[in-house]
Amino acid sequence: MRIDIMTTEKTFNPDMLYSHIVHYYIDKKGCTMEEANEIAQKVIMREAQRRICKDSRCTHSSNNHVDSSGTCLILDCLCTKFLK
Repeated sequence: MRIDIMTTEKTFNPDMLYSHIVHYYIDKKGCTMEEANEIAQKVIMREAQRRICKDSRCTHSSNNHVDSSGTCLILDCLCTKFLK
């Protein structure tokens, strides 16, 4: 039996986001490569932390949780609800 889980959120691709941020700040804002890289690193770290369950028993990514009920898909995890 196969169960497909539908999610509305796109998977987090840090490489693609990093590239977009760097090019935006260089092309549109006139920043140097170093400044753009610093900004991109901060944004990537913030977005990665935002997508991690804040339940101290869990700390899995939001992709490992069922969106409708918020339960964790990892079998041995004690998380019962995704905490933002």
